[in-house]
Amino acid sequence: MELDPLFLSRLQFAFVVSFHAIFPVFTIGLASYIAVLETLAWRTQNPHWVKLSAFWTKIFAVVFGMGVVSGLVMAFQFGTNWSNFSYTASNFLGPILAYEVVTAFFLEAAFLGVLLFGRNKVPPGLHLLSAYMVAIGTFISSFWILSANSWMQTPAGVEMRDGMIHVTSWLQAIFNPSFPYRFAHMALASFLTGGFVVAGVSALYILRGHAVETAQKALKMTIVLLAVIAPLQLFVGDAHGLNTLEHQPAKVAAMEGAWETESGLPLLLFAIPDQEAQTNHFEIGIPKLASLILTHELDGTVKGLDAFPRAEQPPVAPVFWSFRVMVGIGMLMIAAGLWGAWLVWRGKLLASRGYLRFLTFMIPAPFIAVLAGWFVTEIGRQPYLIYGMLTAAQSLTPSLQGWMALLTLIGYVAVYAVVFTAGVYFLRKLINKGISDTLPEASDAGRPKRPLSAADDEVGAPAQATAPSFFNA
Repeated sequence: MELDPLFLSRLQFAFVVSFHAIFPVFTIGLASYIAVLETLAWRTQNPHWVKLSAFWTKIFAVVFGMGVVSGLVMAFQFGTNWSNFSYTASNFLGPILAYEVVTAFFLEAAFLGVLLFGRNKVPPGLHLLSAYMVAIGTFISSFWILSANSWMQTPAGVEMRDGMIHVTSWLQAIFNPSFPYRFAHMALASFLTGGFVVAGVSALYILRGHAVETAQKALKMTIVLLAVIAPLQLFVGDAHGLNTLEHQPAKVAAMEGAWETESGLPLLLFAIPDQEAQTNHFEIGIPKLASLILTHELDGTVKGLDAFPRAEQPPVAPVFWSFRVMVGIGMLMIAAGLWGAWLVWRGKLLASRGYLRFLTFMIPAPFIAVLAGWFVTEIGRQPYLIYGMLTAAQSLTPSLQGWMALLTLIGYVAVYAVVFTAGVYFLRKLINKGISDTLPEASDAGRPKRPLSAADDEVGAPAQATAPSFFNA
């Protein structure tokens, strides 16, 4: 069997990006949460906020490290697998990625050290500043990365000359048509991801009777956040979808499973897309609802996949189902936020053990939703890497052979399995150890010297007999 280097390279990059994407989306939201905790601790001197900040900072450090390790590989793949793409887009992507490193990564890395190791070692104001700098750094990083990705989806401010892209307007290129919607959508997704992880872990501690008062404070403030952010994400996502309809109609047609251009397009709840036959099997839908959502008219006309040559149609089935997974989980998160807010208002949050258990099961939900959303985004723009300008086939390294892509794919899977296993091990230790009953001390005794060692038992710390077992809940 002949190995297809294009397919294997796409699979390889998809694996690496999917693995990497779950870490930044968590750290962005968690960094902002830590900044809020540090602000509350600084203003109120309440020990509960200090303990919460110290605990979640350790979690952040481990996840940040996993994100850095997993993300470095993508830069190598640009050269090894996608050299034509790197050459063609270098005038724009080179400076953008450099700006991300210089303005964001260095900022995060430098102040993370102060945040993690500087408590009671530096002035309180400086420690608070470090929390804000880390949070700001994560947003600066997401700004540049999402600008680059959005530009690949909706290129602007550039022209093609002699097989190479040249920037004609940096302002138009950076703030391309889809960037504002994508940035807002991902920012809210980050807050939701961090919020559901904090809520789920806090609910677990309450169920196990560990640090109940501290966990209760974290849970209540997180529930309020989720009750506001989750419904807001629905409206931002709708605006993002309308922008996609304008600039990438083939992607929207795949999302809706619309093979033919028609008025009064139904919203399909279930279908089995058949790309070969250009039709769906076993359709279950709500009449005219897709047209209403996309055009705000019951009889609005939505362009179908028949308006595009087969060679320019994205793979419909993965886009169709990924979109429904994302929306389905989104609706579940809205329900979780509103349900929790109602329980807080009625003063029954702690008494509702069913809801608390539900929150623990919701911990992986935002990660699945984010991955599904990225599948829609990336698969939906195929066959292009730079939409309308450069296809994936044109972007491939000419000398790359199938066996090379297969061997490196196997290597990445093996290495990432080790990274993931180690990361989960340290996160498990931290969560099972629980929230410390003692405030962080100024002494260097037992102070971790690197982020991952924060999961080790602290010297002289009391035994956490009541600490829950996260994986035995």
